[in-house]
Amino acid sequence: MFKKPVQNYIPALTGVRALAAYLVFISHYCYVFDDNFPHIVQRFLGEFHIGVSIFFVLSGFLITFRYYQNFHLTTNWFKQYLKNRVARIYPMYFLLTVCAFIYYFITRDESITKGFAHPVALLLMNITFIRGFFYQFWDTGIAQGWSLTVEECFYFSAPFIFLIAKKYNKFYLQPLILTMFAIGMVLIFSHVNWYGFFGNFPFVMIFTFFGRCFEFFVGVQLARIVLKQGFKRTNNITYTYLGFILIFLCVLVMALQPVPKGWAAGVESPAGIITNNYFLCIAVALFFYGLLTETTLMKMVLANPFVELLGKSSYIFYLVHLGWMYNLFHGWVNRLNEHVFALYDKWGVSWHSPFEYDSLNLIYAFIILNVISVTLFKLIEEPLNHYIRKSDFLIKNKPRNPENDSAAIKA
Repeated sequence: MFKKPVQNYIPALTGVRALAAYLVFISHYCYVFDDNFPHIVQRFLGEFHIGVSIFFVLSGFLITFRYYQNFHLTTNWFKQYLKNRVARIYPMYFLLTVCAFIYYFITRDESITKGFAHPVALLLMNITFIRGFFYQFWDTGIAQGWSLTVEECFYFSAPFIFLIAKKYNKFYLQPLILTMFAIGMVLIFSHVNWYGFFGNFPFVMIFTFFGRCFEFFVGVQLARIVLKQGFKRTNNITYTYLGFILIFLCVLVMALQPVPKGWAAGVESPAGIITNNYFLCIAVALFFYGLLTETTLMKMVLANPFVELLGKSSYIFYLVHLGWMYNLFHGWVNRLNEHVFALYDKWGVSWHSPFEYDSLNLIYAFIILNVISVTLFKLIEEPLNHYIRKSDFLIKNKPRNPENDSAAIKA
C-alpha cells in the first residue's frame, strides 16, 4: 500500500540541480587549472560529469514520486503527462538550439555541426532529439543536450515502466532487458556505417538511455520506497554524508582509470562505465534519501532560497555553459583583454589586465552565465512553462488540475 508523504515539495532537491549543473561545468573547464593542480587532481575534476548522473537519478525519483500513484495509462492521462513534460523541457531547449544554429550560420563555427555538410538536417535532428542515437551527431548543436535525448526516452518509457511494475510486478527485469537490447543493437549496427547509429559500446553505454537506464530505475525505486514508507525512519545512519562521500569515491575510481584512446575521461573505460552507470547512482540515491529524511547542514544550504533559485535556473545554465553562448563570452573577453593592453601601451604602464588569467575569466563566465540563466528563467522559461500547462495544447485544460497544484513537486 503506497501512501504519499505529507511533504510534497523538497527545496533541497531543487538546490541539488544547481550542484549537479556546477559539477558538469567544472568537468568541462577543469583544463584551465592544468598548471595549478597535480595531474590526479585534474583527472578528479575531469570526472565531475557525475552531475549528469545526479540529474538522471533525480528525474527517475521525481517523475515516479509525482505520477506513480495516480498513474492510469489512458489517452487523456498520457496527453496530460506529455503536456507537462513538454512544458518543462522543450521551450528553452528549442529556443537555445535554434540560437546555436543561427550562431553557426553567422560565424561558421564548426563546433556546432562537427563538419557535417547539411546543417538544416542537423538542426531538425537536434530539435527532435534524434541526434542522440548517432555517434557522429551526439555532441552537435548544444553538445551537452545529448542528455535530453536520454531524458526524453525515460519520459516516454516511464508510464510503461510503471505499468509493468504495477500490473505484472516486473520491475527489476526491465533495466536488464533494456541493457541487453543496447548490447544487441551495438552488435548489429557497429558493422553498419550509418553515421554511428548505435555505433560502439562506450557511446551507447554512456550517451543513450539504454546504457544509462539503471540510473533512472534507481531513482524510480527510491521514490517507490519513499511513497511506501514516508520520510520517517528508525535507524540513525547519516545517509546524506554517506552518500556524498561514496559519490566522490566513485569519482576517484574513474579518475584512476586509463583514458581510452579517442575519449576524454576515465568514465569511457570499462571500469569507468561500470562505476558510473551502476555504483554511482546507488550512492546518489543514498544521498537523496538522506536529504529526504534527515535535517543536516547540507540540506539547509541546498534548501536556501537563493540556492533554490539557482536550482530552478540550472536547466538553462546547463544548456548555455558550454557551446555558442560561452564561445561568444570567451571572444568578448579576449577582445576586452586586447583593448586593456592597448590602453596600457597608450598610457605607458605595465599593469596586469583583469582579463589575462584564464582562471579569473572562468569565474567571470560562471557568474555571468548564472545571471543570464536566472534572467531567462524568470522572463522566458517560467512564463512559457505556465502558459503551456494552462493552454489547450495536446489536451484541453481543465479549470483546476491537481497535477498543476503549486504544492506539487516541479519535476
